Amino acid sequence: MSAAPIGVFDSGVGGLSILQAIRAALPHENLCYVADSGHVPYGTKTPEYLQQRAIALTQFLLTQEAKAIVVACNTATVAAVRHLRTTVPIPIIAVEPAVKPAVAVTKTGVVGVIATATTLTSKQFLSLLEQFGAGVTILTQACPHLVHQVEAGDLGSSMTRALIHQYTSPILAAGADTLVLGCTHYPFLRPLIHEVVGPEVMVIDTGAAVTRQVFNVLKAKHLLNHNQQPGQEHFWTSGEAKSAQTLFSTLWGQPVQVQALPSGFA
Repeated sequence: MSAAPIGVFDSGVGGLSILQAIRAALPHENLCYVADSGHVPYGTKTPEYLQQRAIALTQFLLTQEAKAIVVACNTATVAAVRHLRTTVPIPIIAVEPAVKPAVAVTKTGVVGVIATATTLTSKQFLSLLEQFGAGVTILTQACPHLVHQVEAGDLGSSMTRALIHQYTSPILAAGADTLVLGCTHYPFLRPLIHEVVGPEVMVIDTGAAVTRQVFNVLKAKHLLNHNQQPGQEHFWTSGEAKSAQTLFSTLWGQPVQVQALPSGFA
């Protein structure tokens, strides 16, 4: 069982940012990644629809004998993680916006969070604010178009820059010195975000925290892969696999093969 893969899924390619963090920290683990690009964006879908998709993707990863599953999507976490944890017999690890570390490092006492509207209005996010937001001002901004820009591979155009400027300007004007990337797609825009917000603003995402949780869960359950061979990665998409291959390879940083998700799960 320890040599079995870690399964990871997201609404699209954004979760590859989480997968990269896992790969860097756990080089011997085998990884299976599913991009639900045929149903992206998740931010405009109903909770019921998202739960159905999360169940389907989880069931597929179980057919790949996953030993743990990472829900690498804040929106899917909101909609489905409680259900998955009560119905799936392996560990389910979720993501959440990095409010706690942002509050710990802000000097101005103003923190910005950019994410999908579904994430920002969820009970889970409001609970995060109650737990860790005392004594600071937390400003939120829904960014309905940024996921599409990443899915289109548009990481540096004037249009993407203009959107980032539009979404972050009110937050920066209010004195924020820390910006939380509350969607796993957004780290792929980090270079452009840094250019727009400036070097004095700290930009934080969830990759490191999720990876620590993956390690801790696998260690506690004696599921870490002690094989010293480099781990392998396998990729699937519910979108068009051939066109996805170029984008996956660009974001992953080396050529990869992307398979079409079987029709029963797509």
